[in-house]
Amino acid sequence: MSAAGQTTPAAAPLEAGLATYDEVAATVNETTAEILRRRRRTAVVRRRGWLVRRMLLVADLVGLVCAIQLSEWLVDVDATGALGRHAEILLFLATLPAWVFVARLYGLYERDEEHTDHSTADELVGVFHMVTVCTAAFGVGAWLTGAARPHPVKLIVFWACAIAFISLGRAAARAIARRRMTYLQNAVIIGAGEVGQLYAKKLLHHPEYGINIVGFVDRQPKEKQSGLGELTLLGGPERLPAIVRLLDVERVIVAFSNESHEELLEVLASVRNLDVQVDIVPRLFEIVGPGAAVHALEGLPVLGLRPARVRRSSLLLKRALDVGVAVLVLTLLAPVFVLVSVLVLLSSRGPIIYSDERIGRDGRFFRAFKFRTMYVSDDGGADGARPGRETLDQILLAPAAREEFDRTRKLADDPRITPVGRLLRRTSLDELPQFVNVLRGDVSLVGPRPITRFEFERYGEATRTDWRPETGYWNFSLRPGLTGYWQINGRSSTEYADRVRLDTAYLTNWSLGLDLLILAKTLRVLATGKGAF
Repeated sequence: MSAAGQTTPAAAPLEAGLATYDEVAATVNETTAEILRRRRRTAVVRRRGWLVRRMLLVADLVGLVCAIQLSEWLVDVDATGALGRHAEILLFLATLPAWVFVARLYGLYERDEEHTDHSTADELVGVFHMVTVCTAAFGVGAWLTGAARPHPVKLIVFWACAIAFISLGRAAARAIARRRMTYLQNAVIIGAGEVGQLYAKKLLHHPEYGINIVGFVDRQPKEKQSGLGELTLLGGPERLPAIVRLLDVERVIVAFSNESHEELLEVLASVRNLDVQVDIVPRLFEIVGPGAAVHALEGLPVLGLRPARVRRSSLLLKRALDVGVAVLVLTLLAPVFVLVSVLVLLSSRGPIIYSDERIGRDGRFFRAFKFRTMYVSDDGGADGARPGRETLDQILLAPAAREEFDRTRKLADDPRITPVGRLLRRTSLDELPQFVNVLRGDVSLVGPRPITRFEFERYGEATRTDWRPETGYWNFSLRPGLTGYWQINGRSSTEYADRVRLDTAYLTNWSLGLDLLILAKTLRVLATGKGAF
């Protein structure tokens, strides 16, 4: 599938003589051809940055105006100072350009064009800082000039409303922008090896990123893997500048090319003036997570990973967050627990709650609770086939099912799952009883995936790390989590090896800020239901 969700037909390598849009459009996938046709019809080319910046600007202005109006309505106090109440609102409206200027300083309008997976959750801290600074500046400035005397309560209400409205407005603006063809970015991957093809598959499976892969650039490509549709080889690196111009490429991804260091630098230098974003997949990417930061040593860039240490105070704050949220969820969603319990009971015979042994912190075992989503087998296990249907071993006799199960440890169309269970899994409601595990201290809200005994050895092999409890990462003092880094990067559709890699990146880059970011992105993932089965 292409980045727009369309099937990509076969695309032949470009010929040196191609020079027109019509000729180029005949060689590439459907999405690329449509982008080229649309851009050809317009005098001025509009790209993602142009679209998103303007939509975010509108969202910010609307959010600020709504916030000031709501605060005036909720806090009904007479204005004091040189200006009256209505003039106070006009004064605020006059300061809106300054708010936009500060938002630009925080980089709140540029990240979507630069980062493939940027979302509103990533900028919550920036929005919080921007609104806090600007609200304080407006209040202090009004008092010092005597133009107005904003009531402290009104300022607090406005501050809270502005954060909420701007964040919600930005989420809505991005959702609308992602439906536009202008949002799509044509991209070329330099390097058709394992890493380059892995990167391509991830982008093909996540159309919400808005990246349309045109093809690969490589002289010595590896054998094409499954799941890449009809993506083709466009030629060698020396052809990159021509490809960028002809196919209107906006992003070049460097993924472990076999070309020499000098040649690769020369090729990238040749496209730097062509208005393209260059992404470089780092070496040792398996352990590089979101906590990595680039710093410089005598002008030499260095990618830094924080020491894998966990302070006791951070663990106490993490535990306090776990308990607080678990108590809140179990209290507020008690009616949902009752409703789901009744549905499970009526769906098929068997217990309401299913428990399974998992490995927890420091290698200790615990029972993880879930609502039962499968039929009960003849021996009483809650993983049996529907009467008259095959068992798991029989299902896996089919080569396609075996290949899928080995890759993801799940089956998208598992006949053992009840109709109610399928709904519970898609909405993640089957996980609700695990909040009891959170209260008990078995798991945390955020953490690595709780694994079974069967998976234990596979984790060790996949990470090339000794995962024995007395020496491995489980001594990292972090509990397994209800959600985690891999759940926000594909959920059940994520391949098993990727889950292991993402868990490792989480453990080596852990921070409370990362946990909060994962929680925010989990809400978005739950809302879309993408990748759950």
